[in-house]
Amino acid sequence: MAAAMNYHRSVKRFISASVLVCLVLLAACNSGAHPPRIGSAAPEFTITDSQRTVALNQFQGKPVVLNFWATWCPPCIQEMPSLVQLQKQLGDQVTIIAVSEDEDDSAYKQFVRDHNVDLLTVRDTKQKTNGLYGTTGFPETFVIDRTGKIVRKFIGPQEWTSPEIVDYLKKM
Repeated sequence: MAAAMNYHRSVKRFISASVLVCLVLLAACNSGAHPPRIGSAAPEFTITDSQRTVALNQFQGKPVVLNFWATWCPPCIQEMPSLVQLQKQLGDQVTIIAVSEDEDDSAYKQFVRDHNVDLLTVRDTKQKTNGLYGTTGFPETFVIDRTGKIVRKFIGPQEWTSPEIVDYLKKM
């Protein structure tokens, strides 16, 4: 009888400890800064590199396509021509901001020259901005509407001149 009671106490302790561990793990998953979600206000930022200063609030009242990329990222290289083409196609209807995470200024400038990157690009060497947006890799792109809300997020390379994306952006 005593052995059975000890067994039941051990099982209860094990279950209690397991529940406690699960609660601690769930709480840990829910702590810290959360990446902004669709429909929430886009985090404000100001980035200054060797060539310019870019702040999100400069584009208030206008849709923004905020792209995070790097010169060493093959999918970023793959999608860059279509981002450039999209900016040409939409003109001043939308602003594309391409935030490079490159530390090497000369490699960044060489890439922009070699690939004819004719859109607003700025280098954020400390990766503070992509931290604000909770990016997990490159490329990642956020579409921000005229009111400053995040309305879409794209993970991975996109064909930015596809009719679906162009129509979506034109309607904004």
